Amino acid sequence: MKPIYSLFIMLSFAGQLRAQNDTTELFPYGDMNQWMVRVVDESLVIGGNTKYLYEITPGDTLKNNTPYKNSISPWATSTVMAKVSGVVKASVTVFPEKRDSGYCARLETRMERVKVLGLINISVLATGTIFVGEVMEPVRDTKNPQSKLNNNIPFTKRPKALEFDYKVEPGGKQIKATGFSRIVDIPEQNNAEASLLLQYRWEDEKGNLFAKRVGTAYERYDQEVKEWQNGHRIEIHYGDITGKDFYQPYMDLVKGESSAASDVYKRQGEDRPHPGDRLGLSRHYSHPHYPPFLLRPWRSLHRCPGRQILDR
Repeated sequence: MKPIYSLFIMLSFAGQLRAQNDTTELFPYGDMNQWMVRVVDESLVIGGNTKYLYEITPGDTLKNNTPYKNSISPWATSTVMAKVSGVVKASVTVFPEKRDSGYCARLETRMERVKVLGLINISVLATGTIFVGEVMEPVRDTKNPQSKLNNNIPFTKRPKALEFDYKVEPGGKQIKATGFSRIVDIPEQNNAEASLLLQYRWEDEKGNLFAKRVGTAYERYDQEVKEWQNGHRIEIHYGDITGKDFYQPYMDLVKGESSAASDVYKRQGEDRPHPGDRLGLSRHYSHPHYPPFLLRPWRSLHRCPGRQILDR
C-alpha cells in the first residue's frame, strides 16, 4: 500500500557536545544502528499480505504474528500489529534507513484501510512516531489510543539538553481519520515535533493516578530541512515555563483522552502501572504533532536520536 501522506523525518547521532562542564551520554540504542525485524502475516480475508515491521532493538527475526514486548531496548514505535474482530492487520510507519556507515530512523504517515464486507470498514491515518515506553499488542480497536501504550520510562537523572541529528520533508494540510467516522479536512499546517518531558507520577490511597510536569524540552518543525542538521540541541527547562519568552501553547499538557502527556493509565488486569512513586521520562519524535488519528499530511521525518546532556 502506498502512503497517502509520508512525512520524512530522519534522526541520527553524529557530533559530540564540547561544553566544558557537560557530560554527553548516549541514550540506550539511541544511535539507531540496531533493528529487529518482525514478520506479520495479515489475514487472508484482507489479502493475506506479509508485512515486515521494524523495532529499535537487537534480536533475531520475530515470526508467527508474535506480539512484540520490548524487554531490552527502551524504544517503542507507532508500527503495530492489530487484531480487530479476528482480522490481523499490520501498520508500518517507522523504518530503518542507511546513513553513512550506520542507520537512522525514517518516520512516515500512512493511511491504513481495512474492509471486510459486513464485518469491518476502517480508514485510519497512522503517524510515524518513536518514543520511550511500550505498546500493548495486539491493538484491538481505535478507541482511546493513548490507553494502549505506556509513553514513559522510570528515570532518575537530571539532563540539561537533548541532542540529535535530523532532516525533514513536510507535506500539506492535516486531515482527521479516526477509523469509523468520515475523513475530515483540517485547514491547518502539518508540523513535526520532538519532545522530552520529565514527570513526577504517583498514586493516592484511592488508586487515582497523577502526573506533574517537572522538565520540558519541546520543538516543532514547520519548514523543509533537506540537509542533515547534526548535533541539534534542545534545552530542557525545569519548573513552570508558561511565563517564559520561549513558551508556546503546544508545550502545555494536552487535555482529553488523546493526551500522552497529562493522563496516566492503568494497564488492564493490573492494580497499578508502575511500582511506587517515581520520576518518569517521556520522550518522542513524531512527524505530525497532533493526537493519534488527527494527523497532518507530511512527507517524512528522518532522525537519529541518541544523546542527553547531563550536568557533571
